[in-house]
Amino acid sequence: MNKNFSRKYLGIPYFIFLLIFVLLPLIVILYYAFTNGEGRFTLSNLTGFFTDPNTLGTLLYSFCLAIATTFLCLILAYPVSYILATSNWKFKSVIVMIFVMPMWINFTLRITALKEILTVIEGNLAYHPFVNSIIGMTYDFLPFMILPIYTTLSKLDKSLLEAAADLGAGKRQSFYRVTLPLSMPGIVSGISMVFLPAMTNYVVLDMVYNSTYIMGSLIGSYFSAYDWHNGSMIALVLLIIICLFTLFTNGEEETNVRGGSLV
Repeated sequence: MNKNFSRKYLGIPYFIFLLIFVLLPLIVILYYAFTNGEGRFTLSNLTGFFTDPNTLGTLLYSFCLAIATTFLCLILAYPVSYILATSNWKFKSVIVMIFVMPMWINFTLRITALKEILTVIEGNLAYHPFVNSIIGMTYDFLPFMILPIYTTLSKLDKSLLEAAADLGAGKRQSFYRVTLPLSMPGIVSGISMVFLPAMTNYVVLDMVYNSTYIMGSLIGSYFSAYDWHNGSMIALVLLIIICLFTLFTNGEEETNVRGGSLV
């Protein structure tokens, strides 16, 4: 065995991968975001983002759609996860797998099937584009909300609930003061896994005949028109928003991971 070998060398392929597929594309985006068609440095793309009503309206619409989708996923996922995690059912792992199974099916096929069902119910999908988009995204992202919450609740120390009962807390008090605070890491993880993709997933909107742009489709329209400069700036701003959101949610998760939010 070569004594000069170090385990640090095993990170070289990963470093090369990050350099080629993460760092270099980011440099290209930064270049186009802060240059004009002549390759000169400019801030007009940045100021244009915050002064263009179309861009700001798309950003607001994307936020509203992502918030509504995340809220609906949370409302549906938490009771299901709680029931599965606290029950003594022998086959609850099979039930969890049933919720995960749609993820094994092609995304386009699933949304196409949902579109046909909504068409039978509504007749014309153009009448409720926002609601249909929320239904489609909730159907797509619901497993990403169920799994982290279920995992967190299933690992909850039951002795804490027994201690709360010994101190005179009822089931409702135990839930609000023990279970819910300790399940916050799973909730935060689920919100991160649903909110961020929902802001940019324009495929669902296209398939349910929602003609309104969200951030992902807006970026695609600029690049399709060979306007790489404005498209790169929008992508950069969206990347900053996602990074800030991720840092915030990670901080919240670290605060709650050891039960520090118990009241």
